[in-house]
Amino acid sequence: MLFSQVLDSLAIQNGVGSATVPADWMQGRSVFGGLQSALALRAMRALVAAEVPLRALQTTFIAPVSGAVTLEARVLRTGKSVVQAEARLVEGGQTSAIVIGVFGRARASRVEVVPQPPTFTPLESPIDSGFVPGVTPSFIQHFTMRWLSGTLPFTGSRVSPRATIEVGLDDAAPANEAHVVAIADAIPPLALSMLTEPAPGSSATWTLEMLTDRFDGLALAGWRLHAELRAGRDGYTSQYAMVCAPGGHAVALSQQVMTVFG
Repeated sequence: MLFSQVLDSLAIQNGVGSATVPADWMQGRSVFGGLQSALALRAMRALVAAEVPLRALQTTFIAPVSGAVTLEARVLRTGKSVVQAEARLVEGGQTSAIVIGVFGRARASRVEVVPQPPTFTPLESPIDSGFVPGVTPSFIQHFTMRWLSGTLPFTGSRVSPRATIEVGLDDAAPANEAHVVAIADAIPPLALSMLTEPAPGSSATWTLEMLTDRFDGLALAGWRLHAELRAGRDGYTSQYAMVCAPGGHAVALSQQVMTVFG
C-alpha cells in the first residue's frame, strides 16, 4: 500500500478518525514513526486551513502503535498568524503518541537566513541500503537509500557519526508536506554505525522544522539528508539532519532524541 493511500484511508470527522496501516509500514512492533506523524498531520489538516503553512511538527513517541490507528485532533489556539494544533494516537484508551503542529501565515520581516547544505567527502562508490526481509524494518521497502558519505550501521566506528544519505519514496501522489515528514524520518539512527550488531532502539521525541511550503514539481527521488550524531550517553542520543530536496535546497531541519541500547 502506497504512502498516500494509507493517508487517504484516514476517515476523520470532528477531529476524530481512524486508519488501518498494513504490515509493510511497520517498524518492528510499531507503525513507522514518520507515518505516525504524517497521519497526525493529516488529522490536524482537517481542522487547519491548507493555506496556512506548516512551520513545525513536534512528536513524542510514547508507546508502540499497532496497525489499527485511532487519532484525536484539536486546535489548541488560533492567533492572528499562528495556529497550534494537537493530534494524539490512541489505543485502548491510552495515548501512544502526541503530535503538536505549529502552522503560521507569512508575515513581513527583515530576517532572512537561508541554510546551506554542508560539504562532505563522498565515498568512492555510493552504497545502496535497501530492504532486507527479516533484517531491516518492513517500511524500508517503500524507500530507496544510498549512502553518499559516512559509515554504514554495525561497522563499529569509533568516530562521532556523520552521513549524507540519498533517499527516495515510492509513491504516486505529487510531493507535499507529508512526504517531507516521511522522508525526514526514514534514515536509521547514525548511532548504529558505532555498534557491531543489532541492538534495541527507538525514537523518543522528534522535531521537524519546515523551511518552505512549496513542493510543486518536486520528485520523490533524489532527496538528501545531511545527518550527524551530536551527542550520546547512557543509551540516549541526539541526532540532527538537514533535509534537502532534489534541487539541493534545504526544506526542513530535523532533531531527534533516540534510544540505542547496546
